[in-house]
Amino acid sequence: MFHSMLNGAVAMAWLACALFFLRFWKQSHDRLFAFFALSFAVLGVNSVVAALIDVQDERRYYIYVARLVAFLIILYAIWDKNRESRRG
Repeated sequence: MFHSMLNGAVAMAWLACALFFLRFWKQSHDRLFAFFALSFAVLGVNSVVAALIDVQDERRYYIYVARLVAFLIILYAIWDKNRESRRG
């Protein structure tokens, strides 16, 4: 029970971060904020799925693939922002 509650709190935090960056994206139209919002939304959904999947389920490793995708989005966003600043 405590594990599910903790996953719910973490999911709420990830989704709050996603909304935070989405607000900044709407104000500035900077792609970095859009990528960060997308990444944190993926991590939030990932946390909800982790709470719903049984611990003994053998498909649980797919959760780590979603986390990898989210962190790769963050890395791409940083790379894209640095590439944009070099161009001028």
